[in-house]
Amino acid sequence: MEPVKVIGGGLAGCEAAWQLAQSGIKVDLYEMRPSKFTPAHHTDKLAELVCSNSLRSNEITNAAGLLKEEMRLLGSLVMKVAEETSVPAGAALAVDREKFSSKITEMIGNHPNIKLHIEEIREIPEPPAIIATGPLTSEAMSKAIAKLLGDEHLYFYDAAAPIVTSESINWDKAFWGSRYNKGEADYVNLPLTQEEYDLFYKELLAAEKHPLKDFEKPTFFEGCMPIEEMARRGYRTLLFGPLKPVGIIDPKTGKQPFAVVQLRKENNEGTLFNIVGFQTSLKWGEQKRVFGLIPGLEEAEFVRYGFIHRNTFILSPLHLKPTLEYRGIEGLFFAGQITGVEGYIESAASGIIAGINMKRFIKGQKPIEPPAESVIGALLNYITSADPANFQPMKANFGILPQLPQKVKDKTLRKKLLIERALTSVKKLVEL
Repeated sequence: MEPVKVIGGGLAGCEAAWQLAQSGIKVDLYEMRPSKFTPAHHTDKLAELVCSNSLRSNEITNAAGLLKEEMRLLGSLVMKVAEETSVPAGAALAVDREKFSSKITEMIGNHPNIKLHIEEIREIPEPPAIIATGPLTSEAMSKAIAKLLGDEHLYFYDAAAPIVTSESINWDKAFWGSRYNKGEADYVNLPLTQEEYDLFYKELLAAEKHPLKDFEKPTFFEGCMPIEEMARRGYRTLLFGPLKPVGIIDPKTGKQPFAVVQLRKENNEGTLFNIVGFQTSLKWGEQKRVFGLIPGLEEAEFVRYGFIHRNTFILSPLHLKPTLEYRGIEGLFFAGQITGVEGYIESAASGIIAGINMKRFIKGQKPIEPPAESVIGALLNYITSADPANFQPMKANFGILPQLPQKVKDKTLRKKLLIERALTSVKKLVEL
């Protein structure tokens, strides 16, 4: 049997390859790094996390948490490794990004049914194949995909937050705690007075950004909006976003601060911290200057500055079936953020479904359409049936799930029923 070609060693590609390999199907997995890097990747490891180290909420009452549980039921490699390499993050599932990608690289590399090729694929591969080249698809492959789709290609921009060392934080001004004291005190809080916030806000608006050069006018995805772009929406915007003080009490004053910047652990050792919500396109020198105005970060040592990069995704409503198979070529599937799902776990989840359906294609079985009652099914239903004229990437949320057949006024009960229905539908999917 001809090996399945999986193009891209990110979260989606690794999940797809793992699903196939675990079923006894041979896989040729192609990853261009380290022979060629993207503007955002920094290592030679598979499944590198280039933005936050958080996979978002782990609570099943949150859509992201429910999606994680669905992925566990489907045998997710990403969930298994994320739990093994997790770091404290309150109700969220965050990982030590180095250990996470190293572990996945090890498991993929040691699987007897997977052959890893360090090579850039520049043309659309012959089926059976899964294209999971991600939001940072190389220029050559982007052109090949654009040619295949008739130039129906879209672009938007994404940004990542900076990381600082623990020892460079002024701990006299910082305190540990979680909002409303929910869960463990896994976040470092840096309180700001109104005067300190006013200065920070003023300098943030005036700071110099990296020029986009050859890129088009950016349209940022809401879930990863650069902090300076948020600030331009108004003085109080940040106070309802990454600097929201609600539910946080400064133990030194016994009062709620005017604004709060939160830091989250990047590794188990607690030597590195991510500035939560501070995705940015500011020049590196400006980041040090402006973010250094935050009390506690005056002498911060930045081990990674924030950055901006181009994200690429296809117009899936026109080109993909809900099974993630390309409408124009049998046996050619797409997976990951290039399909229009947005986020780490969403990308990985689509890889699982692409892998399952490729397995069924190889065996001559009918591909599955994940039930729309599940988060994973609702996501794929959205990206393949949304209005093409207004198509935008989508994260997991309860709003894309179909309504219950009966009206339920109690919100807690309604969510409970939606969760039960989703998990039941995925369990039936596992039995197929």
